[in-house]
Amino acid sequence: MSQENTPGALSHVRQDGSAHMVDVSAKIETNREATAEATLHSTAEVLSLISTAGMPKGDALAVARIAGIMGAKKTSDLIPLCHPLPISKVVIDFELDPTGSVRILATVKTRGVTGVEMEALTAVSTAALALYDMIKAVDKHASIGGMRVLAKSGGKSGSWNIAPQQLEKPQGEIRA
Repeated sequence: MSQENTPGALSHVRQDGSAHMVDVSAKIETNREATAEATLHSTAEVLSLISTAGMPKGDALAVARIAGIMGAKKTSDLIPLCHPLPISKVVIDFELDPTGSVRILATVKTRGVTGVEMEALTAVSTAALALYDMIKAVDKHASIGGMRVLAKSGGKSGSWNIAPQQLEKPQGEIRA
C-alpha cells in the first residue's frame, strides 16, 4: 500500500515519515542544465605545479576533469534518492588563482523530467577530491570548500542563478 506524501509536504518523505524516491513519471521532459562550483585551497607553489602539469603524479587538472565527468554520471549510484538521468553533457573547468586556490566549475546538461543540480554538485566534489588526491603528496594541508549550485534552468521551477555580486572570483585567475 502506497503512502505517498500529501500536497505541501516534503517530496521525499511519505506520510509515515519514511524516505522514498519521488515518482517523476508524470513530469514533462525539458532541457535542463545546472552549474556548480567548489574551491580547493592550497599554496602558490602547488598552484604553480598544477598550472604547468608538474605534479609528481602527473597532470592534476586532466585527472580531476575526468573524475568530475565520471562523478556526474554516477550520481544516482551515490545519492540514494536521485534518479538515474541520461546525461547529455558535462563540462568541467578550472580557474587557478596563483596565490593558492583552484575554483572548480561543473555544468551538466540533460533532457529529462528532473534536474541535474545533484549531478553538477557531484561533479565538482569528485573533481575536487581527485585534485586533492593529486596534490596531497606536496600539500597535506590543502582543503576543499565553497561547494554550491550557481545556476539551474529547465523544469517547472524555471531558471535561477546566483547574482554576480555574490560570486567571489579569485584574483589574477588563470583559466585551465
